[in-house]
Amino acid sequence: MDALLERLRTGLPAEALITDPDVTASYAHDMASFCEAGAPAVVVLPRTVEEVQHVMRTATELRVPVVPQGARTGLSGAANASDGCIVLSLVKMDRILEISPVDRIAVVEPGVVNATLSRAVEEHGLCYPPDPSSWEMCTIGGNIGTASGGLCCVKYGVTAEYVLGLEVVLADGRLLKTGRRTAKGVAGYDLTRLFVGSEGSLGIVVKAVLALRPRPPQQLVLAAEFPSAAAACDAVCRIMERGHTPSLLELMDRTTVRAVNAMASMGLPETTEALLLCAFDTPDPGADLAAVGELCAAAGATEVVPAEDAAESELLLQARRMSLPALEAVRSATMIDDVCVPRSQLGAMLEGTAAVAEKFGLTIGVCAHAGDGNTHPVVCFDHTDADESRRARESFDEIMALGLALGGTITGEHGVGVLKKEWLARELGEVGVELQRGIKAAFDPLGLLNPGKLF
Repeated sequence: MDALLERLRTGLPAEALITDPDVTASYAHDMASFCEAGAPAVVVLPRTVEEVQHVMRTATELRVPVVPQGARTGLSGAANASDGCIVLSLVKMDRILEISPVDRIAVVEPGVVNATLSRAVEEHGLCYPPDPSSWEMCTIGGNIGTASGGLCCVKYGVTAEYVLGLEVVLADGRLLKTGRRTAKGVAGYDLTRLFVGSEGSLGIVVKAVLALRPRPPQQLVLAAEFPSAAAACDAVCRIMERGHTPSLLELMDRTTVRAVNAMASMGLPETTEALLLCAFDTPDPGADLAAVGELCAAAGATEVVPAEDAAESELLLQARRMSLPALEAVRSATMIDDVCVPRSQLGAMLEGTAAVAEKFGLTIGVCAHAGDGNTHPVVCFDHTDADESRRARESFDEIMALGLALGGTITGEHGVGVLKKEWLARELGEVGVELQRGIKAAFDPLGLLNPGKLF
């Protein structure tokens, strides 16, 4: 410990090092349940690329593991510390270095908060589409590490589609530049995409070139109530089959609607079994919403209510963004699953999840990026009750098994981290895991970067 701190101090200002165990303990984990976390030896908060390089050179020299972190809003334990590690928190590297309306790019450091970037580019008539539910807190570096999605991904796509280039500090302290600033480019292997979703296991992102889009018109939202989750999923299939491209297509089941009302008195219809939110940011959103409203009615919607203005639309979106915090308030703990299935299997996924909830006698609310088939079953349980905690973990595993059986994936946007290591191996298979471990070894031969995650 003394040798580590002495070596770190030679290249870092005193304020960049945290050694107080009461403080370092607060950096030990993200927001996931059932994920082990160790005690870090030190927390480092660098402000420059050179400081990050110094940390990695020191770690390599002394063979100390390094756990990169953003805002720790993750839900899979990917940011959890290991015993004796250096926690490398990038939150102080929070500068927006460039916004180019002509090239439609932004160049940012990893600690920039998603919402901060979004508001900054809006001043230039642009937008950065990826918008995770935690967008007011989560950082761009964290978004890149987990390949985050968001509410608007049904039309605009996920983080991976907006990362054009990166600067990455490798395990040995070397600086790697990947990708480009141009609209196109196919020079060599796509290392940029390789780092997106790698959960800090291949290198430390210290700069990102992000693609921007012109700011779309103000979107309008429609809310449709359904007598069953199956009917709501049928409406989703009809909407996509007819070629509509909503800017948002989200689903909240009855449990989620009631939880949101209990938390914020939103006045959502508690008699509904499923609430579908659909939005358009087209030049004539009213016409698009009317067409979708007819499809919802044909699928069995009991009521279809289009928002009259932007204020009503924003209220509905706020209710959806509140879904996870509201479900977290139902019991003392939650496990938030992240299973993505083909849209055609969305109904089967929700019906199967309801059966799992009944089997284990638990409250499991589901909110979903329905347009992508990305479901978030939230298992609510009392963490002080050993039997209930066991049932929660078993139900979580059954939901992931269900997703794979339906042709889906164990994670659409939250990542693997610690929580889903076993399930990643099941999804990838023996050959897939072997090759991915080989990639990890090429970038991090000593295994110092975020050890114990993914594999």
